[in-house]
Amino acid sequence: MNKRHSKPFLLISNDDGYQAKGINFLVEVLSPVADILVVAPDGPRSGNACKITFDEPVRCRCISSRRGLTVYACSGTPVDCIKLAVSRLLKGRVPDLVIGGINHGDNASINAHYSGTMGVATEGALQGFPSIAFSLCDHSPEADFEPLRPYIVDLMFKAISIGMPPMTCLNVNFPKVSKFKGVKVCRMAHSRWTNEFCQRKDPRTGAPYYWLTGECVSLEEDAQDTDQWALANDFVAVTPTTFDCTAYGLLESFTKIL
Repeated sequence: MNKRHSKPFLLISNDDGYQAKGINFLVEVLSPVADILVVAPDGPRSGNACKITFDEPVRCRCISSRRGLTVYACSGTPVDCIKLAVSRLLKGRVPDLVIGGINHGDNASINAHYSGTMGVATEGALQGFPSIAFSLCDHSPEADFEPLRPYIVDLMFKAISIGMPPMTCLNVNFPKVSKFKGVKVCRMAHSRWTNEFCQRKDPRTGAPYYWLTGECVSLEEDAQDTDQWALANDFVAVTPTTFDCTAYGLLESFTKIL
């Protein structure tokens, strides 16, 4: 926690846009116990993962500011928001925690690789800050976040007090239920998206076009130590995540032949 301030200081962003219900619920829950800087996209940026903007200007405007809470809307991606905050908007303050979310939709298993919400936590970790991403398995704009309330506060304080090693963050997913059975610390499930594009015909030209769809298929249906299993059984899934992409199991094999 920042020594000069009695409350923790949080940097918050998302990929659904600053007006989304999820991020506003997050701010509502945490603002009584923390100082908050929100730098979030000015509209939906789902599926942007760790995308950055480098071929056009990134614009940012202050939406509101009061003691303990300042909100900016950014024209860029979730990662742009964190980079911009670190570069220009923190004004010397160091976040005790970077938070992505609360996302409208599941970011467990393979979805973590595509998620803009996880992009927030990833960039926070790469910048050297403890980071956490929150997601609810409900894509509805009017999703009910109320069951998450006590867990959000508890996990925020625990993430700060415990700390995290460099190049890591927490990926937290909540099932769509009114009451959770508990919390499971678990690994990322192995899964794959299939049948990802459906083909349709342009009614004016007759030319085909494609719409992203598909289904997420588990590659280990019997595993009971994964985030997918936890969510399917009404547990909150907490997955420690790392960003070192080295395949250590192949190091020795390729060292011998190259």
